Amino acid sequence: MTITKICCIGAGYVGGPTMAVIAQKCPHIQVTVVDLNQERIAAWNDADVNNIPIYEPGLSEVVQEARGRNLFFSTDVEKAIDEAQLIFISVNTPTKTYGKGKGMAADLKYIELCARQIAKIAKDNKIVVEKSTLPVRTAEAIKSILDHTGNGVQFQILSNPEFLAEGTAVNDLLFPDRILIGGDTSADGQKAIQALVEVYANWVAPEKILTTNVWSSELSKLTANAFLAQRISSINAMSELCEQTGADVNEVARAIGMDSRIGPKFLKASVGFGGSCFQKDILNLVYIAKSYGLHEVADYWEQVIIMNDHQKRRFSNKIVQTLYNTVADKKIAFLGWAFKKDTNDTRESAAIYVADDLINEEAQLSVYDPKVPFRKILADLDYLESRTTTQNQKHIAAATTAYEACEKAHAIAILTEWDEFTTYDWQQIYDSMQKPAFVFDGRNILNADQMKAIGFVYLGIGA
Repeated sequence: MTITKICCIGAGYVGGPTMAVIAQKCPHIQVTVVDLNQERIAAWNDADVNNIPIYEPGLSEVVQEARGRNLFFSTDVEKAIDEAQLIFISVNTPTKTYGKGKGMAADLKYIELCARQIAKIAKDNKIVVEKSTLPVRTAEAIKSILDHTGNGVQFQILSNPEFLAEGTAVNDLLFPDRILIGGDTSADGQKAIQALVEVYANWVAPEKILTTNVWSSELSKLTANAFLAQRISSINAMSELCEQTGADVNEVARAIGMDSRIGPKFLKASVGFGGSCFQKDILNLVYIAKSYGLHEVADYWEQVIIMNDHQKRRFSNKIVQTLYNTVADKKIAFLGWAFKKDTNDTRESAAIYVADDLINEEAQLSVYDPKVPFRKILADLDYLESRTTTQNQKHIAAATTAYEACEKAHAIAILTEWDEFTTYDWQQIYDSMQKPAFVFDGRNILNADQMKAIGFVYLGIGA
């Protein structure tokens, strides 16, 4: 089968960028991204591509090239499903907040709704592709729904997990380490796999396109994120030991990173990892292991999350202890709210939890992030339900510049590693602050010696 029409259900952080690149690289394929969120679709269709709802370097240029040619964003879900030969499911799979598996298992209600809608609408054979991160054997559930509630239509289910890092998503899509496609081992399953392989082959070298059975593909995504998160928690665990022993975690990371068996990536000590995937996927892995009675496996991976939570609490505790055991009514400047640089995504950002801790201590926070609007910052805090919206608003304010955020502040907390933070006139910032002026560098991006020479009391991670 030669694919000429693709539909993607879900216009979020995965669906939008992935479909934009497919459309750019495959001008002969019509790609339609659908979502029930009218505001989000309107933003994707905004005449000014700088206003699209997701900030990723290079993404607006890709959208501008393909949109209206063969890339379309629509709320007409039924039409797109009906016309497409290949349907990507790229909807949210949050951690369950209710019932069995609460706090660990993936909530698959949106996936099931998609499957039921496809089954209801489809009048001819379809290839359905799992793009969302899912538990192992989800494809089985999707196929069961499609086969038993459909119209005699034949469905093939493929797993095609994304391996995108926010902030570099476009580059990751254009130059992937690998494309992973899992499918049924039957003849029809192999044909479906080949149809998707041919889409990616428009720009990805054949040796980088891996095909597996569907279960291996589903588990590979969870495993990849678990391994990456494990490295971050490992170096963060060592950062605390470094602070007690006089070692420097940056020097330790450099020394072990030069070992070819270990490598240098994901060995940057910090206030902790965030984002939509790492915590969610590890909790999912823990739940799956427990459901099979593999308690030692579950305990091993759960410790990665425990260490990450500890690192965030440790950072906020250090701020309180250093500021003479009280931050009540003290102004703390937050530089950064996004979970990492070059994205406006704040999901599970360390900043949210550090802010929550400091507000509990009656601190006054002034936040500057170049890409995150203040309404999102407030929504993140409200989501925790630690206090009312009104109470949150009393303790947090937005700043339009970092200089404004830091003026008359008792301390600065760097929560996101935005490049611009390293270029500031730190002497000017120091002069505008209360004295002694403290800097808590949660990303180790500033030069400690230079900051101390200016007069700051500088505290990084792991030194």
